[in-house]
Amino acid sequence: MAQVLHIQASPRGKVSYSIRAALALLDAYAEAHPGDTVETLDLAVTTLPEFRGDAAGAKMTLLGGGEPSGDEARAWRDVRQAIERLKRADKLVVSAPMWNFGLPYALKHYVDLVVQPRETFRYTEAGKVGGLMKGRPCVLVLARGGRYAPGTPGEAMDFQLPYLKAVLGFMGFGPLEVVLVEPTAAEGPDAAQSALTSALVEARRIGRTL
Repeated sequence: MAQVLHIQASPRGKVSYSIRAALALLDAYAEAHPGDTVETLDLAVTTLPEFRGDAAGAKMTLLGGGEPSGDEARAWRDVRQAIERLKRADKLVVSAPMWNFGLPYALKHYVDLVVQPRETFRYTEAGKVGGLMKGRPCVLVLARGGRYAPGTPGEAMDFQLPYLKAVLGFMGFGPLEVVLVEPTAAEGPDAAQSALTSALVEARRIGRTL
């Protein structure tokens, strides 16, 4: 039995394009994998631990090969809770809108919590990076107001998809699949509905095979 973690970054609930496409994917997944469990981490309502001086100090201690102690250790316990929740997942679904060409701040906050040495990545003796989350497939369900897909004029302004692919790959997640819902705003409601309809078809296909 596998566990799927859905990291949901939109605060718009049922009207969110990314959430609607992700739920279609997860519904198809549940039908195809009735014994598996799906957990949703809704970043719009979840209070994430702050990453302040003590937590940053703990990270540097770990990078140096040591173990945090005192205030650093106490701050690191909160960070590790977020990391452990991610590490329990066998499969990952991330749904997010594009904000200002990048990520919603809550999703960036979450990334900065869980990308940590000796937890989700490590440096080898040769100084190379090794992701510790290997063998865990991931799906990105991303909504964007305009057209930013590879090969479009807006591609150069897309700091959402390339960043997520890079940081998830850094941790070792893969194989990775992508569902894009675009354009959801720039070309009017008919184009948005067409984009959503196409994305739902792709999301369900991926959900059945994830």
